[in-house]
Amino acid sequence: MTDKPSVIRPTDADALKLARTLARGARFGAIAVLEPTSGHPFTSRVLLATDVDGVPVMIGSQLSMHTKALLRDPRCSILVGEPGKGDPLAWPRLTLLTNAERIEADGESHSRIRRRFLSRHPKAKLYADFPDFSFFKLNPHSGNLNAGFGKAYEIDGNDMIIKSSLNQEIATHELQIIATVTSLREGAPDLLAKRFLKDNSVNWRVSGLDASGFELAHNGKILRVELEKISNDLDALVGLYKSLLK
Repeated sequence: MTDKPSVIRPTDADALKLARTLARGARFGAIAVLEPTSGHPFTSRVLLATDVDGVPVMIGSQLSMHTKALLRDPRCSILVGEPGKGDPLAWPRLTLLTNAERIEADGESHSRIRRRFLSRHPKAKLYADFPDFSFFKLNPHSGNLNAGFGKAYEIDGNDMIIKSSLNQEIATHELQIIATVTSLREGAPDLLAKRFLKDNSVNWRVSGLDASGFELAHNGKILRVELEKISNDLDALVGLYKSLLK
């Protein structure tokens, strides 16, 4: 008897780049948790951003069912990837199995995560500091990427984390680095949008940056660009942007 061919394709560089782009560029996603009373899966929508290591970050109120569930059992999964025109199943999406880590308000990472989150979601300033709200890092364990019909890939959670010696410097000086990048050339964010996103509109801004890529924001839209390689040196990172803006 001949074994049936696996529906799972070998995970290559293109699949990893797509998975990272989907996870790091998602403004929101569907989160599935275990409802504390019944143990049934419970799904809700949450706002998403990322920390400097590329790990997804969400905000949640202790009054909501999914946050209550996470505080009792941190195991959860998130689904990201929005469909466009036509068959929704023809569009790529990523499911990440994660463990939620609550960020304590007095912890060393809170101010950084808060700043990065609010840069992506400015309207969340209205409630982000309410006492019942907390930030959570959704540390990836594994995932499944569906890049379209017949294009399924298994994703290792470690491959979704940015491992760079530059992470701490970006964590401390991200705003200054963004200012340096945007000063390299007049209208730098617009030029990056035109180059990578084929978008000729103006007044884009760099809303976030890490050792693996950056996000551009415009009128409530966030678009993620994954660079070809991870940077481990600040001078090299700035030099890369200089080359991209020529």
